[in-house]
Amino acid sequence: MTIKIAQSDVDIRRCVPAMLALRSHLTPEEAFDRISAQQASDGFILAFVEPENPDDTVPAVTGYRYLNFLYSGKTLYIDDLSTLPEGRGKGYASALLDFVIDQARQADCQCVSLDSGQNPARYDAHRLYLNKRFNIASHHFKLDL
Repeated sequence: MTIKIAQSDVDIRRCVPAMLALRSHLTPEEAFDRISAQQASDGFILAFVEPENPDDTVPAVTGYRYLNFLYSGKTLYIDDLSTLPEGRGKGYASALLDFVIDQARQADCQCVSLDSGQNPARYDAHRLYLNKRFNIASHHFKLDL
């Protein structure tokens, strides 16, 4: 399985359908614009599973960035990990997590962290995170403005 970093508009557009499987509240253009803006200003990195046939749909993506926190030090934070429904159960998300963990080690991070929604649709993802030895360390609180 080949994992690549999206470095062009073409790459980002190829990744949008997989991202929308998780971020369904966005239109394809909104997703493209947000990813592009985050890459330009926030150090956002978009990695994807390259299908064997490059003309096929990208089945899974992850978006992440490097942050520094007082509580955890240098951290690779996973913003998004998303697989198309037809690609689930094929090891794509697991491979992307392994890739990201390796990137964090190479960058001398102290940890990898992510937030995950609390609903039945996310239970398979939770099992994956626990199987990858992630711990549930906190609750994330949000105030919409």
